[in-house]
Amino acid sequence: MDYKNAGVDIEAGYRSVELMKEHVKKTMREEVLGGLGGFSGAFSLAKIKEMEEPVLLSGTDGCGTKVKLAFIMDKHDTIGIDAVAMCVNDIACAGGEPLFFLDYIACGKNYPEKIAAIVSGVAEGCVQSDCALIGGETAEHPGLMPEDDYDIAGFAVGVVDKKDLITGESIKEGDVLIGIASSGVHSNGFSLVRKVFTMDRETLDTYHEELGKTLGEALLAPTRIYVKALRSVKEAGVRIKGCSHITGGGFYENVPRMLPEGAKAVIRKDSYEVPAIFKMMAGKGNIEEKMMYNTFNMGIGMVLAVDAADVEKTKAALDAAGETSYVIGQITAGEKGVELC
Repeated sequence: MDYKNAGVDIEAGYRSVELMKEHVKKTMREEVLGGLGGFSGAFSLAKIKEMEEPVLLSGTDGCGTKVKLAFIMDKHDTIGIDAVAMCVNDIACAGGEPLFFLDYIACGKNYPEKIAAIVSGVAEGCVQSDCALIGGETAEHPGLMPEDDYDIAGFAVGVVDKKDLITGESIKEGDVLIGIASSGVHSNGFSLVRKVFTMDRETLDTYHEELGKTLGEALLAPTRIYVKALRSVKEAGVRIKGCSHITGGGFYENVPRMLPEGAKAVIRKDSYEVPAIFKMMAGKGNIEEKMMYNTFNMGIGMVLAVDAADVEKTKAALDAAGETSYVIGQITAGEKGVELC
């Protein structure tokens, strides 16, 4: 008896590391010390000495049951982008710059090419967010997970000068809400998505004119990363007063998280065109509108609160960063919360 007969292939683990190295190299920042394969990742903090009062930010998340679609479609090179996005977007939401990322992949059996494909997505997400991939873990769990299954989670660390923290404290009546378009369903609500649509290859490979792609392509589209977009707004001289990442819980749970007491966010549902994938889900699943807005991003991945005088400057900065944005509402006096009208 040996470890391989027990279900853990050490040689496959070595091969996975070799295959992923080329992807990890793309994410390196000058602050990274050493290479892949050490017991820990080292990252120099010399640069943050330039800040008046540096504050570390952290975020950890996974992709939920969206990974089930990757299994069915046998497409594994985008799910890693989702894992990065869910972490770095939360850091950016606080005004921070993501510095480094670590991933954790648990699998029933280590197929090196599949693991390398997943990590290629992680690396791409890190490139999109200027974040270094400095370490990770691939754990083989025979007997605990089916051989073809895996799950991925990530952890990111970022930094912000305390004076630049986005806290929502200064939000006031008359401030304007700007929504930045999402790339689709992102990585939340997939337990409901999987109840609405039949999760088989035939259904997912079906082309839909209104989507302009197959259902599977629309659902598996990776979460948009907003790090560079928010940096562009900051560099344009705009003070973002509040920022909400529209993740699990949709508008109703996430928008109030950026609000101070006595401020209410009023969002106009007709201020932008809801993407076809959400309309399709609502119709096919007979899901009431409030539940849709309480579960999904409905086409808006990030909501910013800015002074009314900064709206045009903000939109111009987002345009320059390649983002589509909309003025979707405003702040009024009232009980802390969100109203969709």
